[in-house]
Amino acid sequence: MNPTASDALITNDIVVFGLIAATLGAIFWLASGPTPFWKKFFAWVPALLLCYFVPAIYNTVGLIDGENSTLYNPLGSRILLPAALVLLTLSIDLKGILRLGPKLLFVFCAGTLGIVLGAVVSFQLMEWIYPPAVAGDTWKGMAALAGSWIGGGANMVAMREVYGVDATLFGQFAVVDVAIASALMATWLFIANRAAHIDARSGADTRALDDMKARMAAFEKANARIPTLTDLMVIVGIAFGLVGLAHAVAGPLATWFAANVEAAAQFSLDSAFVWVVLLSTLGGLILSFTRVRNLESAGASKVGTVFLYFLIACIGMQMDFTRLFERLELIAIGAIWMSVHILMILGAARLVRAPIFYAGVGSMGNVGAAASAPVIAAAFHPNLAPVGVLLGTVGYATGTVLAYFTGQILRLMAGQ
Repeated sequence: MNPTASDALITNDIVVFGLIAATLGAIFWLASGPTPFWKKFFAWVPALLLCYFVPAIYNTVGLIDGENSTLYNPLGSRILLPAALVLLTLSIDLKGILRLGPKLLFVFCAGTLGIVLGAVVSFQLMEWIYPPAVAGDTWKGMAALAGSWIGGGANMVAMREVYGVDATLFGQFAVVDVAIASALMATWLFIANRAAHIDARSGADTRALDDMKARMAAFEKANARIPTLTDLMVIVGIAFGLVGLAHAVAGPLATWFAANVEAAAQFSLDSAFVWVVLLSTLGGLILSFTRVRNLESAGASKVGTVFLYFLIACIGMQMDFTRLFERLELIAIGAIWMSVHILMILGAARLVRAPIFYAGVGSMGNVGAAASAPVIAAAFHPNLAPVGVLLGTVGYATGTVLAYFTGQILRLMAGQ
């Protein structure tokens, strides 16, 4: 990692990495409750949330430059995320995940519908409240944002090309994307810490989820042992070995699909990153049917969770709170839009008495896709990360088509 040209106080990514590692260590030490004050503090504020917000504060005050750092890409998203997915998938309860199916898919689809309706509602409300906010080509930027919030970054870029979004407008909506999606992620991280209480109050049917968690806990308890150096080296070796293999295969696969499959771009199959995520998850899934699964008893998922916390910090350090005030009218559009999505997905979850986990992972499966959905899923339970990958992949597949449809509606509303 090389120092980057920046106005930040710390520009060397190695130093930034050390700062992030020390910060995470401090957060978890304080969360262990060394004093009564910190016990009370962390009873209300999840450690996971601070792992996200403290690096964001570093970036906002100019201590570090998260936007130009290489910690998120490649270290966080291209190395630690797939490695975490491998380790968190090793002990997966596939039958349990399949039992979550119909309700989970229903809640996810309701969230997707909420994104489409949210675009329409936010456009119309802003046209009534402050017409300049949606004047001109704003609808094009909203179509691109719909691509990101239904699918992911690749879908957003696809919509930019389809609708010819101006570079400046695209950049402004990219800020809205990061700001609103970051706020949503922080909200779900906070809610994950209170999931049991929320489900109890709402009367959610958590039997399938609880049964899967119980079986995972029983497996871990029956096979638990103190990890040896050999165990840890094998765990790390398998994780990063599969990540390396996934990257080696992902590039040629993406190139082949781009050249030979007409719909590859629509389903993001021309993206090497998507293939890395899919192949890493598939690798972990295959190993879960072998003796390698027993590495869970030596702490495989805990190592994976450590990687995940570093990833969360790397995502957080890209957030700059001051950018929220650059174009407040666009932030307002995004806030109204996301509110409709949240109301839709919570309403759907309430309708079928689904646990709040379904809403959280369904929401980030849309808005955050495969990069963020596993993080939120793992925040509810480490072994649920593959559910996030699954929904994030569905989002990639549907993002371009539904965003194009949303763009056509917005075009009509804009009178163009």
